[in-house]
Amino acid sequence: MEISTGTPRFTSYTLLTPRSRIPYCIRLRSLLHGSMRSSAPRLQHPLRCISRKAAASDGDNRTNVVDRRDVLLGLGAGAAAAIGAPRRALAAPIKAPDLRDCHAPEDLPEAITGATNCCPTYDGTGIVDFELPVSAGSSPVTRVRPAAQLVDAEYVAKYEKAIRLMKDLPADDPRSFEQQWRVHCAYCDGAYDQAGFPDLEIQIHNCWLFFPWHRFYLYFHERILGKLLGDDSFALPFWNWDAPAGMALPSIYNVSSSSPLYDPKRNPAHQPPFLLGLDYSGTDDDASGISRDNQIDENLRIMYRQMVSNAKKPQLFLGQPYRAGDDADPGAGSIENVPHGIVHFWTGDPREANQEDMGNFYSAARDPVFFAHHANIDRLWHVWRSQIHNNNNGGFDFADPEWLDAAFLFYDEEARLVRVRVRDCLDMASLGYAYQEVPLPWLDARPTKPASPGTPARALDALPATLDKTVRVAVARPRASRSAKEKEEQEEVVVVEGIQVSDCSRFVKFDVLVNVPDGDAESGMGAAYCAGSVALTPHAEKRKEKGAMMKTVARFGVCDLLENIGADGDEMVVVSLVPRCGGELVTIGGVSIGYAK
Repeated sequence: MEISTGTPRFTSYTLLTPRSRIPYCIRLRSLLHGSMRSSAPRLQHPLRCISRKAAASDGDNRTNVVDRRDVLLGLGAGAAAAIGAPRRALAAPIKAPDLRDCHAPEDLPEAITGATNCCPTYDGTGIVDFELPVSAGSSPVTRVRPAAQLVDAEYVAKYEKAIRLMKDLPADDPRSFEQQWRVHCAYCDGAYDQAGFPDLEIQIHNCWLFFPWHRFYLYFHERILGKLLGDDSFALPFWNWDAPAGMALPSIYNVSSSSPLYDPKRNPAHQPPFLLGLDYSGTDDDASGISRDNQIDENLRIMYRQMVSNAKKPQLFLGQPYRAGDDADPGAGSIENVPHGIVHFWTGDPREANQEDMGNFYSAARDPVFFAHHANIDRLWHVWRSQIHNNNNGGFDFADPEWLDAAFLFYDEEARLVRVRVRDCLDMASLGYAYQEVPLPWLDARPTKPASPGTPARALDALPATLDKTVRVAVARPRASRSAKEKEEQEEVVVVEGIQVSDCSRFVKFDVLVNVPDGDAESGMGAAYCAGSVALTPHAEKRKEKGAMMKTVARFGVCDLLENIGADGDEMVVVSLVPRCGGELVTIGGVSIGYAK
């Protein structure tokens, strides 16, 4: 698979942002010790999250429009930014971290310094290499993960017992719930350095490690629960938020405050049967004016876009390559951005300083619903491989040894420290589990074409620019009007480069639209023109230089979109970057068109 911008062509594994290591980018008010979790003060500087209603009423006073033919002639400010010079990392996979060298965040406010500790227990025991429990095709699956909305009382009782047993283990037992959430915190908040690169963190988000790391994390969590129950068939439930019946917080997590599945740090306004919005931007203002049926339809269209239109090539779905010596955050895949990040922040408690628990990576796994959320993410990976792109001549995985041999460490159900590699988790059946079959209604939710595509809003901006308002730029398309075969071989991609976030401890979301008519983007009428969104869940990152920014790149497959809005023959398009939450924290370096092979 390759990504190119016409001439020259770059391999798809080229990182499009320069290397930059920066000190912990965090403004977390209270972290990681249960004794402090209820006393955290509110954020001193609340996020600027903009509902579509507010955006439409505020406007940006730029009402001039430009005729589509003028766009083709290149009129309007803002030229397409070229993809930066390629920089190859070492041709080596990320290695398992040295657990003796786990460290806490370094740049916390003085009031809570010393109160944080992401580091799981490590007693110096030796490491064993993982062995698949089931040889491919040799044994039947022993665990079937059910949809959370379909489980019966007997299952709930067993699940509650398993979590209670895990929570009752000694706090320093690596299998305990106290240690389980720390595993996620350590791999997601810069607690481990890359082997051989002490100034570079291991970050399993915003890259091609996202799916395999979380698959292993759930696998061992599930195996520990089964061991505690004495039931090898026990399986975690999945939160089926991609289907109407599951588009609310599963009721099993909210039955009683005495249940071990309950977490008080959830958004009180989002309790069942309140419907989840997969386009959530940090405020419920938009949801207040939409019917339940329309919300479901919008969610299904988003799922189609993220699973089908925007996921035709492995990099677009799985995320960007991340090798030894690389900076963190080379770029997330479609599902990791939306709905993954959206569901995290939607579930977290806005009364808490850092949207704990689910709304922040450090605390997310304190909430048992985290594991149901990620079970659905894992299920969708399986669906994508087996049903969406199973005709891609086996091209649904990376063949790179730097991906296949990337390694992590987890404690298993026997409290043994186990080294796993990505190649060991690609076949779900070989891990001994499957998912309950449920409908996929989003497969029939292809976005409808605009009744009559309007004239694109004028591109009046130049990059780099801060997203404190909508930014519109004209972007050249190197290859217009390609054949169906050319589109199948190479997906056209809008590349948003040089994304810099000044405070990654805060939720950030912005939408990317193509040729949207003036006013439609801000009012919410531009869904048919939306290529996708960038949604970054709050977290900590190790930074080499105090005050430096998180940097990443976003990519959106747009072949279907361009056909849908009648722009497939255009030699120039207008890309609108619309801030939805935290836009004042975001700077964009450039926008260009590339091709994913």
